[in-house]
Amino acid sequence: MDRALPNATLVSRQRRRWLLGAGAIILVVVGLLAFRTVLQPGLERSSILTATVEQGDVEASLTAAGVIIPAHEAVITSPIQSTIRRVAVALGSKVQPGQTILELDKELTNTALAKLQDEQQQNRNKNGQLQLTLEKALNDLRSQEQVQQVKVRSLQSALRDEQYLLKIGGGTSESVRQAELNLKVAQLELQRLGEQIRNQRAANAADVRELGFTMQIQDRSIAELAGKLAQANISSQQPGVLTWVKDDLGTTVQAGDPLARVADLSHFRVRATISDTYADAFHLGDPVVIRINGTDLRGTISTVSPAVEKGVVTFYAALAQDNHPALRSNLRADVFVVTKALHNVVRVKNGPFYQGGKEQPVFVLKEGKAVRRTVQFGSSNFDYVQITSGLAAGEQIILSDTKEYQETPELTISE
Repeated sequence: MDRALPNATLVSRQRRRWLLGAGAIILVVVGLLAFRTVLQPGLERSSILTATVEQGDVEASLTAAGVIIPAHEAVITSPIQSTIRRVAVALGSKVQPGQTILELDKELTNTALAKLQDEQQQNRNKNGQLQLTLEKALNDLRSQEQVQQVKVRSLQSALRDEQYLLKIGGGTSESVRQAELNLKVAQLELQRLGEQIRNQRAANAADVRELGFTMQIQDRSIAELAGKLAQANISSQQPGVLTWVKDDLGTTVQAGDPLARVADLSHFRVRATISDTYADAFHLGDPVVIRINGTDLRGTISTVSPAVEKGVVTFYAALAQDNHPALRSNLRADVFVVTKALHNVVRVKNGPFYQGGKEQPVFVLKEGKAVRRTVQFGSSNFDYVQITSGLAAGEQIILSDTKEYQETPELTISE
């Protein structure tokens, strides 16, 4: 026969069922949380780079490759065709104006100069001979003129005699006409001789001028070659440092070939190259930033090459501080051409996260998590990216590359 259970037993059994049910629910919840934690991706704080969004300036810029070069560099060329005889100054040494850097062989030029001088002496002799010949020809004509003048006077006298005889009846009209004709012929001959003398004088002057011009040209050639010969000991016209010298002894060089370069290494400028895609994006006078081993120097574009070579444009920049200690000849530098300056905008440091578009997702750090958020970007440079919307000053984002998590809404950040 069944007996009723005591109330205490019933209550105890009911409490046990409640406890077991609650425990099972707790176990399920904990399991779900643990499973979710296992499935949710995460990152270690030490493995990522972060940055804080801030207010500041952003200078939109184009990036070019630059090389530091001397502000002033003189290229010394060979004045003559010769061979290199001796190098007097070592590469990298300081040189003073007039100091011999390199000597050329002068023998060939000395021979050419002597030949020119001999030819000029011949021209002087020719000039003397020409003067004598021309003077003799002119004197001959003058003598003929004097003789003709005497003949004319004689014929004039004869004409007067014939006219007198005709008057007194002792002559004939035919004799008078013959005398007049003879006088007329003699006067024409005298006139011809006068014209011939004037022409001879003009011709003499032209011949003398022509030979004089030849001698002047020869004098200039002699002076020019003598000047080049004096420059055969190659020297600089300005103080500086010898940055390059052609030191191959015995090598033949032509007139105009470069032999040495002397640079003023106390002042510098920048030669930069950029893709011709951006040829219309910068102009003379645009500001530039020169970055050398972490040091930024300001400058402006001073020259832009009009020609495009192999798809790149070359331009030169003058530095505001062209004697900065960080400057070294032939040192490579990053050149940023500033195309637009934005002041007091929301910005964040540039990094691998930025893909260069106007909109992309980023991960914002908040309470130990990284939450994906779509952000709009504006202008950018090597250092900063402008934020136009999606982030506020003071928020932190992940700068590291997170492309593999771009479909993940949330990441766990572990210490």
